[in-house]
Amino acid sequence: MKNLLYLAHRIPYPPNKGDKIRSFHLLQYLSKHYRVYLGTFIDNEEDWQYENEVRKYCQDVCAVRLDPLSAKIKSLFALAGNTPLTLAYYRNRKLMHWVKTLSNTEFIQDVVIFSSAMAQYAEHLSDCHRVIDFVDVDSDKWRQYAQSKPWPFNQIYHRESKCLLDYERKVAKKFSYATFVSEKEAELFRYLSPDSADRTTFFNNGVDTDFFSPERDYANPYPDKKKVLVFTGAMDYWANVDAVSWFVNEVFPIIRTKQPDVDFYIVGAKPVKQVHMLANSPGIHVTGAVKDIRPYLMHATVAVAPLRIARGIQNKVLEAMAMQKPVVVSTQAMEGIHAMPDKELIVAKEAGDFAERILFLLDSDKQIAMGRSARDRVLQDYTWAANLARIDALLASPRPSAKV
Repeated sequence: MKNLLYLAHRIPYPPNKGDKIRSFHLLQYLSKHYRVYLGTFIDNEEDWQYENEVRKYCQDVCAVRLDPLSAKIKSLFALAGNTPLTLAYYRNRKLMHWVKTLSNTEFIQDVVIFSSAMAQYAEHLSDCHRVIDFVDVDSDKWRQYAQSKPWPFNQIYHRESKCLLDYERKVAKKFSYATFVSEKEAELFRYLSPDSADRTTFFNNGVDTDFFSPERDYANPYPDKKKVLVFTGAMDYWANVDAVSWFVNEVFPIIRTKQPDVDFYIVGAKPVKQVHMLANSPGIHVTGAVKDIRPYLMHATVAVAPLRIARGIQNKVLEAMAMQKPVVVSTQAMEGIHAMPDKELIVAKEAGDFAERILFLLDSDKQIAMGRSARDRVLQDYTWAANLARIDALLASPRPSAKV
């Protein structure tokens, strides 16, 4: 087995939210084919308990503590130049020393980078086969933030979008291949970085369909005979906060007018104050962290994903589909998911459209057939084994010359 350096901006465990789901399954897959050396950050004290868990998949692990407040302060110094704040945020001498020592003492042939922030640690490894999984076009996400934030944050976000895109282009030209979470993300980057279009590709996210299975027996977490709408996700993530706030303020009141017995559950860890305050409205419940989201999906009537800012594939949508639930999504949350609208999920745009389509499902037998079709789609296109094989194929292919 060959030695492989794997760098991830956050410890890839537990696989309980967006980036960790993808980074963990990538680690798990790579460990079956390579001797993996993992370099990563831990930005949550609770995650130190999982260091030994990831060591099971690795020859060695360098886990570095990252204090979010200190990192934010450090990144602000980058404003004086053209360095992306993202790179400054994740810059660390200990990790850089570990990578350089490792490259001098072990024969590292292949490198897999998870997220643009970690590419800075492998820029000097030009003799290696380097694949970067950008996941999303992060620079475009900052562009979206700039459009929705007030001054002066919009100016900072606009700067970050420009500087990060310049860096993404630089990395894509020098590395062997760049991958993204969906074909649509890859297409966007090919447009933004035409010089690296021939080495830009994608592999979809997957779902553990044995774990997210409607065939298991789950205790109902909701009051008996209650019609429930559910949203799942990390509730300290601004895009999720924005989504549920908009839904509670603009969509849910319309639904309640017609169906006063419907409740909306916001299920996810670390809800910020803005989310907690939503529970002051009738019918709104904020659970905080739960041990298992599957019962909340299984016993909900409809899952919703009203995201207004999104990049890549939304795991929350795929997981609900795998649990055989009808899902109503925004056009942004639908991005990157190949599913048939009105058969495998429902796409809505404005508040009135969202409310109308949810009300239709609440009183329709169609929700059962849609749920079954949704799971069939996941089983067909979104299994990890099939999608991750694309990374192995890239590493096994001839290494293209870096572009200057």
